[in-house]
Amino acid sequence: MSKQLGDKAFTTENKALAINLDRSIYGTFAEIGAGQEVARNFFVAGGAAGTIAKSMSAYDMKVSDDIYGKSSRYVSKDRLETMLTHEFDQNISRLKEQRGSETRFFSFADTVAAKSFSGNNECHGWMGLRFQHAAGSSISQVIIHVKMKDRSNVQQQQAIGIIGVNLMFACFNFADNKEKFVDVLLENLGKDRVEINMIDIEGEAFGGVDKRIFGLLLVEKSVCKAMMFNSNGDVVELKDELYSKNILLCRGSYRPPTKLNIDMLNSGEEAFICDLKKNDDFNPDKDKILILPEISMNKLLERGEVDNNDFLARVNLLSNLGLSVLISNFKNYGQLSAYISSKTKKKLAFVFGFHNMKEIFDEENYLDQVGGLLGGLGGLLGHRTSLYCYPAKSDNNEKILFFEDCDIDKKLDYLFKYLNDIHRLKNVKNFNKDVFHIWSRQVLKEIQNGDSSWEQNVPEEIIKIIKDECLFGVPCNV
Repeated sequence: MSKQLGDKAFTTENKALAINLDRSIYGTFAEIGAGQEVARNFFVAGGAAGTIAKSMSAYDMKVSDDIYGKSSRYVSKDRLETMLTHEFDQNISRLKEQRGSETRFFSFADTVAAKSFSGNNECHGWMGLRFQHAAGSSISQVIIHVKMKDRSNVQQQQAIGIIGVNLMFACFNFADNKEKFVDVLLENLGKDRVEINMIDIEGEAFGGVDKRIFGLLLVEKSVCKAMMFNSNGDVVELKDELYSKNILLCRGSYRPPTKLNIDMLNSGEEAFICDLKKNDDFNPDKDKILILPEISMNKLLERGEVDNNDFLARVNLLSNLGLSVLISNFKNYGQLSAYISSKTKKKLAFVFGFHNMKEIFDEENYLDQVGGLLGGLGGLLGHRTSLYCYPAKSDNNEKILFFEDCDIDKKLDYLFKYLNDIHRLKNVKNFNKDVFHIWSRQVLKEIQNGDSSWEQNVPEEIIKIIKDECLFGVPCNV
C-alpha cells in the first residue's frame, strides 16, 4: 500500500514523475546488473528528459574497467563509490557552466548481482546517490547495501528499480527527516523482498545528524535484523566484516560497559582460542578472531521504549574500548546464532553469564518457534558453534557456580549432558572472581543516584566519557 503525501498516492511512478517535473534536479544513472530498472522507472513515468542527462550500463568487465578503472570486486562499496565519483565529476565538468546556477546535480549508481541463470549466486547489491540538496551546494551522499529475497531474476530487477526510486525520492524530499527517510526506502516493496543491512550517509543535506542513527533506525523498523559498527564506531556491511573471521559473541546491555563485561569477553576469547588451536586447520597468525558484543533492541521494541541516542552512546563507549558492536532485534540466542552463522564460514562461539543458562534452556522462550526448544537450540549450535559459561557466585557467596550447577528442567538433563559430552558447552576457566558482584543495572542505578562508587566498576578508559557526555543520567555541569 503506497503512502500518502497530501491528497496524492505516491506510487513508484508518482515518485519518479515528481522528480522528473522538478527542473532543478539533473544528472546521470549508471547501473550494472539487474538491468537498468531505476532509470527505466523515470523514463516510463514521463518527462525524463528534464532529469536524465545520461543513462548507461557497462556490463562487460573490460568496458567497465576502461571507464572506472580496474577493481578486485565489481559488486562492492569501493566500486560503487568510484562510479558515483566518476559520473558526478563528469556532470560538473560538462554541465556546470551551462546549468550550474539553477541545478541540483546528481549521480545515481548501482552494482548488483541479481539471481543468475544457474541460481546459485548470492543476490545482493550496492546502490548510492551523490547529490546536491541545493543548487551550488557541497556534495551529499547515501550508500546502501541491499540483500534481495525474491526468487526470480525479474522480481529482483523490479525490486532494485523500486528501491532506487525510493532512495532518490527520500534524498530530495526527506533528508531533514530521518524517520520519514527510512520509512520511504521500502515503500511499495515490503520487508519480505529486500533487506537493507548497511547505510552510509554524509553531507550537509542531512543537517549534521549523526549518520549512524539511520543504521539504528533500520534495525528499529525491522528493515534489517542487525547493524554492525566497527571499532571506529562506523557502520559496516556485516558479511564483508564477518566472512573470514572466527567470532565470539556476548549478549548484554552494556549500559554502561562494566569490568565484568570486559572480563567475560577476555576469558571467553581465551577459551575460544584454546579450542581453536586444537583444530589442525587453525593458524593463530592468519585466522582472525572478532570479539563482538551484541545488544538487542527486542525487549525495548516490545515496550516501545527504543532510544537510538542511548544505543549510539553505548556503541561509542565500546568503540573507545577498541571493540566492534552489533545492534540487533533478535529475541533469543538461536535467532542470533543462525543469522551470524550465515555470514561466516569460520567458527562461532557465545560467552554468557551463569544466570543466562536458564534463558537459553527455558522452553517458554521458544513457544513462538516452529521447532520449539530443540529447534531453537539447533539454530543456536549449528555445526560450528560452542557455548562458554562465565561463572557466578551463589547468593550466600560461599560457592562459585558453573553451568553444571544450573537448575534447569530435569527433562533436559540428558540434553545438557550430551552438549557437555561433545564439548559444545563449557565453563571458562581464567575468570576474575573479584568482578562477580558487578551488575550493569546496579551500576546504572548508582550513576543515576549520584553515587560515585560506580566509577570503581567500569573500565577507566570510559569514566571520563560518561561524565563529559552526561550519559545514563550523569548530571551535566551547566
